[in-house]
Amino acid sequence: MCYLGIDLGTSGVKVVLMNAQHTVLAEAASPLTVSRPHPLWSEQHPHDWWAALENAAATLKENFPREFAAIRAIGLSGQQHGAVLLDNQQRVLRPAILWNDGRAFAECRELAERVPAYADITGNLIMPGFTAPKLRWVAQHEAHIFQQIDKVLLPKDYLRLRLCGERISDMSDAAGTSWLNVAERDWSDDMLAACDLTRAHMPSLVEGNAVTGTLNREIAERWGLSPATQIVGGAGDNAASAISMNVIREGSAFLSLGTSGVFFVSSKKYRANPAGAVHTFCHCVPMHWHHMSVHLSATACLDWCRDIWQEKNMAGLLKEVEQHTVANPDLIFLPYLSGERTPHNNPHAKGAFFGMTHKTTRADLLRAVLEGVTFAFADGQASMQAADIAIGEVSVTGGGAQNHFWGQMLASTLNRPLVYRQHRSVGAALGAARLAWLALHPCDPDSAFALPAIENTFQPDAAQVEFYQRKQKLFQNLYQNTHSLFTHSLLTH
Repeated sequence: MCYLGIDLGTSGVKVVLMNAQHTVLAEAASPLTVSRPHPLWSEQHPHDWWAALENAAATLKENFPREFAAIRAIGLSGQQHGAVLLDNQQRVLRPAILWNDGRAFAECRELAERVPAYADITGNLIMPGFTAPKLRWVAQHEAHIFQQIDKVLLPKDYLRLRLCGERISDMSDAAGTSWLNVAERDWSDDMLAACDLTRAHMPSLVEGNAVTGTLNREIAERWGLSPATQIVGGAGDNAASAISMNVIREGSAFLSLGTSGVFFVSSKKYRANPAGAVHTFCHCVPMHWHHMSVHLSATACLDWCRDIWQEKNMAGLLKEVEQHTVANPDLIFLPYLSGERTPHNNPHAKGAFFGMTHKTTRADLLRAVLEGVTFAFADGQASMQAADIAIGEVSVTGGGAQNHFWGQMLASTLNRPLVYRQHRSVGAALGAARLAWLALHPCDPDSAFALPAIENTFQPDAAQVEFYQRKQKLFQNLYQNTHSLFTHSLLTH
């Protein structure tokens, strides 16, 4: 018996095949691109997500036919906050507006004015990347589209619709919409009404380890699977990554180095504190919650450098940094290529280099990028600590977790040990597969899974801690002295 985990990311769809002993047997991926037709916009077409899933599944089936045929349940994970708009024939009305889209800043203020108690209901600030302000934007700027909306789905739940025909979401993903009462784990009629929507426009809600349907017969035949294959609730990508790292118990934590960056802390109590733009969401298993600091550009900053320099080998670029750079107290990079959430909640924030000279090399710039993303994580950690959120052992996951040089930098800047475990680059797809297993084997999720084996632990280096603490102050001052220019620049062009 095997389990399939699907993760719909921003840069691609990843699928993972796991056996009954929770061992990863195989994985495959299919890339995606992002459309940015206007400043602050970020979109993808849901049809491209489905095509990428079909391609990744076909790769697994071709290379591991026996194991693939043994799949009995499928779990879903995906990028949060995206707005997939469907008409009453379940047709997609427009490209999905993504999590890192910043166009709906004015609509955030409007919603806050319409529901002054919104923070008490949702446990969070309303941010441009969340789903609710996107729908207000559509209502005001694309009224002909808004009038045709029958259902609003989140990205992974569009894949569920294609897989089993059900319009369902889970608590962790729904918590990122600004429509969910996070404490009560239910839709808020007040927040929906503020967007001129009702519960009828929303998917049904389940916990992440609940069965939501069975596989469409046509797809089951094409994939060579039983039509009795169960489709499971799943999770938003961060909650699914937490399951993959066994970050379920109180205070357990992980740091994700993906396209975006996330510092995630699990909790068995609902304790909201929106100060400092810290997120408080439902976890993907019953009666668990979590806190997050979120940074909209993490490895996306490295990808930007690679593309600008027209390089294909990121590992080679990082090796260049490690071998040919020294700590520079003056060279700073602001990593806000898509705006920022924690702690600034500023979609207008921009990336910037500061402190270059004639001697500055490409490797120096890339090192500054690594440092800039690291300083953003340190700002997020400070916001959570200011909210009295206790942080225990921190595991590191995501594509950026493959680089040890960055790991040591992070440990020293955050001034805490960081644990690097097996399967850390698999992340959310493995978590989705584990939720599929949980659906067929109900038990206490706190003790259901063993921790992945430790491969490395990075301890803070005292000399680096002092250096990065001083340099982070310069990083923070640079943002404070330039952030007003970002908005001015946008409004005058």
